[in-house]
Amino acid sequence: MKYIVIVPDGATDYPLEELNGKTPLQVAHTPNMDFLASNGIAGSVRNIPRGFSPGSDVANLSILGYDPRVYYTGRAPLEAISMGLALSKDDIAYRCNLVTLKFLDKNQILMDDYSAGHITSEEAKILIEEIDKKLGNEALKFYSGVSYRHIMVWKGGTEDIECTPPHDITGKEISRYLPIGKNANFLKELILKSAEILKDHPVNKKRITEGKKPANSIWLWGQGRTPNLPTYQDKYKLTGALISAVDLTKGLGILAGFHIINVPGATGWIDTNYEGKAEYALNALERVDFVYIHIEAPDEAGHQGEYKLKIKALEDIDKIVVGKILKEAPQRFKNFKILLLPDHPTPIKVKTHTSDPVPFVIYDEQKKDINKKRGFSEAILNSPDLEIEDGYRLMDFFLKNNV
Repeated sequence: MKYIVIVPDGATDYPLEELNGKTPLQVAHTPNMDFLASNGIAGSVRNIPRGFSPGSDVANLSILGYDPRVYYTGRAPLEAISMGLALSKDDIAYRCNLVTLKFLDKNQILMDDYSAGHITSEEAKILIEEIDKKLGNEALKFYSGVSYRHIMVWKGGTEDIECTPPHDITGKEISRYLPIGKNANFLKELILKSAEILKDHPVNKKRITEGKKPANSIWLWGQGRTPNLPTYQDKYKLTGALISAVDLTKGLGILAGFHIINVPGATGWIDTNYEGKAEYALNALERVDFVYIHIEAPDEAGHQGEYKLKIKALEDIDKIVVGKILKEAPQRFKNFKILLLPDHPTPIKVKTHTSDPVPFVIYDEQKKDINKKRGFSEAILNSPDLEIEDGYRLMDFFLKNNV
């Protein structure tokens, strides 16, 4: 049996007036996802345990079958692992976004864009190297990642600081959301000093002349220590591969013992290489039992508050990824199962993640006779075939038919 998991990050949403009371997923033309829903088990799952912040780290940990209440230690260490950073037991990793701040006056600063206009990795590398040169030392090191996503490692640092994800405060004044707690002033100073360093940097001057948003500050959050997960070989006796454009999910895949596949042109945005993700996944299944395909684009569109982009992302995922897999998998594999689900909602209205349950579909090529004529959307939550409160249990059901 071959197992395929497809995660359109942040795909679910709330009804929008602009869409006549429907969600982007309900409006999008998704015949392939609808086929899976009509011919499979469709249910409701809560990937964010009650009391946890609704992050992709927690949600994807749940989807992979790991209880966040046992294994979750923070977002940044997962990304650090993906970047090849070996953290010691005294190291605390922090996610370091390059962001765009809007300085209205000396005492009023807004979070204008959590992604600095989806800055390129090449431009970001130059800026992070400058930050490391000016702010780094023996105890503090900055590492460049992909686009706006980077890592700061604080040797002997503290993780007991309350930090706010920048995508939660788009358009808001930042003073209420700066780090709080012991040693929080140290992080505040790093953020404010970075703004001084970056404001007149040639990379930003060039971006401004091109009509792009400058990456004029860092933002620190998502801190934690390296977690310890059992591999899929130990947990399920399966070999696996993971495809994603973001370091967070790659880090989880490394800890799970997966082969990490870097698809050329995979960007984590609306312009990602959808076809390449499907093709590389199918090829990987010639060698492994399980493949995890994570697609970031719907989540990013949700954070931007762009419902048209979200609809486009969903339609591209349906046609290019799900469609290709449904067409070619039966020709290449005798038995296969597909699990399709978002990790969490990223509603257009709020521009950030929520903890609401999400719909899932399990499709078994050998048992495709349910034929309920339903679409893949939030409507599944109203009459699910199966309801799973603890999201990490869904993987057991998918792989072993038990919860």
